[in-house]
Formats: sequence, C-alpha cells, structure tokens
Amino acid sequence: MNDDFETLIGLVSQYSPSGQERGAVEWLVARMKALGFDDAFIDEAGNAVGVMGKGTRQVVLLGHIDTVPGEISVRVEDGILYGRGSVDAKGPLASFVDAVAKVGAKDGWQFVVIGAIEEERNSEGARFVATQYKPDFAIIGEPNQWDRMALGYKGSAWANVTVKRGQAHTASGEETAAEAAVEVWLKIKAYVDSFNADKPKVFDKLLLTLRGMDSDSNDFEQWARLKVGVRLPVEVSPEDWYQILNETLRVSETLRVLIEPVGFAIPAWGCEKNTQLVRSFLSGIRSQGGEPRFVYKTGTADLNIVAPVWKCPAVVYGPGDSALDHTPDEHISLEDYSRAVQVLSSALSRLTE
Repeated sequence: MNDDFETLIGLVSQYSPSGQERGAVEWLVARMKALGFDDAFIDEAGNAVGVMGKGTRQVVLLGHIDTVPGEISVRVEDGILYGRGSVDAKGPLASFVDAVAKVGAKDGWQFVVIGAIEEERNSEGARFVATQYKPDFAIIGEPNQWDRMALGYKGSAWANVTVKRGQAHTASGEETAAEAAVEVWLKIKAYVDSFNADKPKVFDKLLLTLRGMDSDSNDFEQWARLKVGVRLPVEVSPEDWYQILNETLRVSETLRVLIEPVGFAIPAWGCEKNTQLVRSFLSGIRSQGGEPRFVYKTGTADLNIVAPVWKCPAVVYGPGDSALDHTPDEHISLEDYSRAVQVLSSALSRLTE
C-alpha cells in the first residue's frame, strides 16, 4: 500500500455505519498517534480526536467518521478507491489527518482533528464538540471536489401535520379529514411557491417535500396525517417555518390542524467569504493548479450545528464528488485526494504564519 494513501484506505476499510463507529474510531486514534500527533483519544461522545501543537490559537478540522449503511468491497482500481465512505465523508476526514501530520506543530497554534460520530443521523458527535471548543477557525469535512469550497448549507425542518374532524355520515357530503389534508398540503405549497417566486438561487428558496400521508378513523373521529419536510434558506429559521405553518393552516371550526415538529430542526448557515481562512484556501487551490470555485449546498452538514455556536470564520472542504454520496458505486480518485492534502497543507501553513 502506498504510504500516501494509508490513512484513506485504512479508514475506508473500517466499515462504520451510524451507530457502529467504534472500530473506525479506535483505528483512527491509533493512526493519528502513529503519525506523530501530540495527543489522540476518544472523547466522551465517542468521537476520534487528534491534537497537534500546544498553542493558544486553535483550528478545528471537523469531519465525520460514520457512513450510511451498505458495505462496498474496498479496492483500488486504476487509481480509484472504491468503498463506503470514500467520498462521504472519510475522504475529507482522512485528508485532514494527513495534512495536519504533514504541516506538524506550528508556534502559537493548535490543530484539532475530529472524526465525529452520528452525522448521518442526529449529529450527536458534532453537538457534543460544539460545546467543547471555541476555535479561531473551523474547517468542516464534506466532499465538494478538491478545487472547490462550500460556503453554505441549507437547514431542514420536519413536521407531522394532522387534520382531525368529527365523524360524519358518508352520505352527508361533508369534507373528510383526508380531503382536508389535501387542501392543507396545497395551502403549504402555495405559500412556498409564492415565497420562491422572486428568488433565482436555489440556496435562497424553500424546498418542500411530502414524504408520507396516512389516514384512519374510529367511531367518533377521523384524521389524516401528512409528513412534511422543508430545506430552509438562511433567512428562514426553523422557528419561523413552524410559525408559518401555524399561520397558513388556520382552518374552519369543524377541522382541527395539529402541527408537531419531528426530530432535530437545523438552521441554515452561510459562511463569510472575505476571511483569512477563505483566502488561505484560495491560495492553496491555486498552488495545485486549480481555479477555485465556491458552492452552496441544498443539504445539511455538521457546519449547521457548530458554526452558530462557534461564530468563527468557517469553510467546508474535502475531496470527492458529492454526487456519489450514499450510492452503491461510491469511489474517490487518489490523485484528487493527494491534491486535497496539498491544498489543506498549504492553507494551514498560510493561515498560521
């Protein structure tokens, strides 16, 4: 095995779907120790943490070590590594580890590399580290190609919207709960269409989805439930969205509409573009012959969890094609991985000069 890819291939070889990360965490901690990190340990949440340097200023490089389920045979063919997590997001995480090992300790600075657990579920790992660190700069690991930086991720919010009404005779001609639920959905959709009408960029739109619908009744009541999800822009917080639902769905006295938030709602986040951190990455990408580009993503990431708490300059970076996330053909170019390590090394060196 080429030493340049030992971290990447070794980490991808540790199958670690959400909830089963321990083996990969232990492997990565041992790997960081072997690469000369000053400290490497498993934190209270179960994250892998590696520390390089003892300075008072801090750069946190936060990736995630869990993957979606679905084991893929780990193999290298024609300079391409196949394996679950090679893109999302062990490729970016491994590049953090290799770059920090390459740069080494810098006077006055400390690099903290974190392989967080549970990102593909409820981001338990990131929620824990958000309270443990107060970095000067944050780099979040997600695949966006070696020559691009992501500066924003949309938020998300889910709700069960339930329509209830008293039982009525089928011959009465009165609107059923199921029929009313369809009307409720059309009201939500009309609001979203109106909101989006003057917004050309997808990142600024509400992206609505209906993920489920069911209905039932008993002797006295009938009900219908919609499972409604939305991807949020920066200007609409989860709290705003739930308020919009409540105000939009005020209906007749005959019908009752219950709005129940489901799971963790996540606010959108956009990063500041004119920062020392971004400039360091621009320089790093150009040093490898790349033409830097910025992207804004419609999904969510651990950026959404930590950035509102840390309130420091942040950027999302990592090799790999995000179109391959979660697919049965997930793979990463070893050449692109090497370039990403060089970009990161250059950016970290410049940032801490």
